[in-house]
Amino acid sequence: MAGAPFCGLVSLLETYRGRDRVARTLAYGCQLAGGTLVAQRHPAESPLGRSLLAVSAQLSHCRTVLRLFDDLSMLAYSRQYGLGVKEDDAAVRWLSVLNNVADQLYYPCEHVAWAADADIIRANANRWWALSTALWGVSLLLGVARSLRILSQLRSKLRDQPSKDALEKARAQAQAEALSILSNLADFCNAVHWMPPGVLWAGKFPPWLVGLMGTVSSLTGIYLSYARGSGASA
Repeated sequence: MAGAPFCGLVSLLETYRGRDRVARTLAYGCQLAGGTLVAQRHPAESPLGRSLLAVSAQLSHCRTVLRLFDDLSMLAYSRQYGLGVKEDDAAVRWLSVLNNVADQLYYPCEHVAWAADADIIRANANRWWALSTALWGVSLLLGVARSLRILSQLRSKLRDQPSKDALEKARAQAQAEALSILSNLADFCNAVHWMPPGVLWAGKFPPWLVGLMGTVSSLTGIYLSYARGSGASA
């Protein structure tokens, strides 16, 4: 029994998506801890805080490089979903399609920004980072709108479900959509923070708050993935 969590962690780290989730959680967790330590005293007086922030930056950079290979998997998902003809609700269908478009465009924009930062190509890196971040923000808002639409549909189902099993299933889905909204909104707060100055609260978050928002989003995402996996196994 004691080895079950260890084996689960090993299995998670053996997959690309699992490794990315762990790296994301560690990156934001280090930023939260490091930012908190640095905020309590002068950065020069907090070597641990600076080290944690450095680890966070390196993990984030690692994830950016690995996303260079995500275009095809995103394209495969978008082609599989298509125009969402299997969806019963037109609003959910088109919100999902637009979400996929935003996600598909995000990757090449981020790749150009990364290449410009690395002096591989000549381009305005800040402009491309802003564009990729804006696409991410749009994707997050579309995800929130989609979850809200599904929740409104589930509310009527919860009132009309005669079956106990169907009622429990609808409640579990409603909980998952509510957590998805929480995760997306936390990420959206950070997305706006990384936009150019003058856009809402852009640039106004201290490192610890960025870490907190990202940690909330990451842990929520891990929980949702685990819950979906358990549900599929059941």
